[in-house]
Amino acid sequence: MAQNYDAGRSAHPDEGEVRSKFWRTAKRAARQVPFMDEVVAAYFCALDKRTPLRAKAILLAALGYFVLPADSIPDVIFGLGFTDDVAVLTAAIAAVRAHITPAHRLAASEALASD
Repeated sequence: MAQNYDAGRSAHPDEGEVRSKFWRTAKRAARQVPFMDEVVAAYFCALDKRTPLRAKAILLAALGYFVLPADSIPDVIFGLGFTDDVAVLTAAIAAVRAHITPAHRLAASEALASD
């Protein structure tokens, strides 16, 4: 599945930071984010070179907010830390849902199953 995703140049300046911090943050948030499968599918969609630039930018912005520790509600606050992240991710996923393909969802389920 990985060959479908552009491992080369970044189409968005924040892509490298999202890539480097995504899995660590996702593992910490897994119990607090009820739709982690969709978040991981969105991650694969954002990395897919076939995803339109607008959709990629929306997803990378939301995923960047998710992985960066400085946000409205600090992620270290148990029970509340990811609530703002959930709101941002929900809005972003809803905005680009048409671009999250079955291949992205399959890659997400495989990635989550391998942990």
